[in-house]
Formats: sequence, structure tokens, C-alpha cells
Amino acid sequence: MPVKVYKPTSAGRRDMTGYTFEELSKVKPDKSLMTELKKRGGRNNTGRVTVRHRGGGHKRRYRLIDFKRRKFDVPAEVVSIEYDPNRSARIAKIVYEDGEKAYIIAPLGLQVGMTVMNGPNAELTVGNALPLVNIPVGQMVHNIEFQPGKGGQIARAAGMSVQLLAKEGGYATLRLPSGEMRRVPEDCMATIGQVGNVDHGNVKLGKAGRNRWLGWRPGVRGSAMDPNSHPHGGGEGRSPIGMPGPKTPWGKPARGVKTRRNKVTSKYIIRRRGKTR
Repeated sequence: MPVKVYKPTSAGRRDMTGYTFEELSKVKPDKSLMTELKKRGGRNNTGRVTVRHRGGGHKRRYRLIDFKRRKFDVPAEVVSIEYDPNRSARIAKIVYEDGEKAYIIAPLGLQVGMTVMNGPNAELTVGNALPLVNIPVGQMVHNIEFQPGKGGQIARAAGMSVQLLAKEGGYATLRLPSGEMRRVPEDCMATIGQVGNVDHGNVKLGKAGRNRWLGWRPGVRGSAMDPNSHPHGGGEGRSPIGMPGPKTPWGKPARGVKTRRNKVTSKYIIRRRGKTR
């Protein structure tokens, strides 16, 4: 999908780029496959901000995506490729032979009129979902489950893909986009191909207001605050942080410090991301 460049009619338009949307079908989203999406502004059920810099943004409706792909051995026709405001990837509307409709993540190369299918008997073509045990080693896949039946959780963003490296002892070894290598059960479902909209990372927002449309509020540098608000704050003029290593607003070490706490699944990680050995 090409990226269009805007003419510099203003400071905000200069260097701004956007989508051409030429791959999308000119149809309205299916109301039966949408539901209400409430805004919470980064706050939890008690009203406290647990995710900073969120709030505002354009009103959205949530598209119900079929991440599980558990309707086996029933062909489905791709009737449209649509925009989803809740994710960077495009979504495809499919209609099964029995009339059931669903949205799926649209992989690169999937077009209107093509047929997709789920299950062990599906062919190794783009958009088909199979258990990892039925996928040959070396294949690029996306929308992969961590646990059988839970639904795809890995590689769902635009341009993402995972390579199947090996299968042994009931587990499949995957190389994730981050470089991490980990094992997942062979019974987990995965979809053939790479997620579409690969030029998503090349789009430049151009102005702060466009970030606000997406629901992102401004982030302030810690060095611009007073020392009561941030460990980096205070001092006369522009001052260094004045401590061994940067800190979070709550005084915890930042940048390069391990934050992973789930020791239960550590045994499934063969190589951590960012490491080469």
C-alpha cells in the first residue's frame, strides 16, 4: 500500500504522510459485527490513572475480530477489506458457506473474492488458519495462540510475521519479530502469511493534533518538572538528571532494566529479545 505525501500548505502539513486506502473496499462496516467501545482515559475501575497519556480521541466502535479461527473445514469467501480504527492492521470480512459472517486480520496479499478456511485440512495459502503441527518448518505465520483455544495473541499488528523454526516434543519453536525465540504448544492455531498494511511504520503524523485524534495525550519531560513531581526535575535552567541512571516518575530505574515478572513461562523462552548467542 503506497504512502501519500501532503503538500506543505501549513507547518503541520509539512513532512506529513498518510494512507492512500486504495486496498480498502468501499463498503460500510457490518453493524452486527460491531459493539460499543467506552473510553476510560487510562483509568481503572477505581478511577485512578493506570496508563498515562491516554484520553480524548475520535469516537470508535469496536469490531469483533475472530482471533480463534475454530470453525473448521468450512470455506469462507472474502467479501471486503476494511479499515479498523482500533488497530494498525486492516481487517477482512468473510462469509462462510453456511452464512455466518466474521472479521479476521487481513494478511498481505489477501483480496476480495479469495477463499479462506480453518482447520488441519486447510491448504497452506495466505489467510488460512491451521494448527502449528500441520504447518511446515520455515513458514511465516501470524495471529498465533499462546494456548490452544485461547485465540491469537502473537503478531497481530501491521506488517508483523513470525517464523516457525522447529517442532519437537509437542512444542513448536517460533522466532518473534522482536528476535525472541520461544516455544508454544503444537496444537495452537496460526494463520499463514504476514499481516498486511506493511507501510504503517512509514506514516508520519506531522502534527501533535493528529496524535490527539488517536487518543494520545501529551507527555512532559521529567527534566521540565519540579523535583516534587519527577526525580529528574529541579535545578537552575537546563540541568542534567543528577543521578546514576534515569528514573521513572516514581523513582524506579528506567531504560535497560528488566521488568518481566512472569517466571511461570520463562522456561518456554529459548532466547530473550535483543540477545545474540
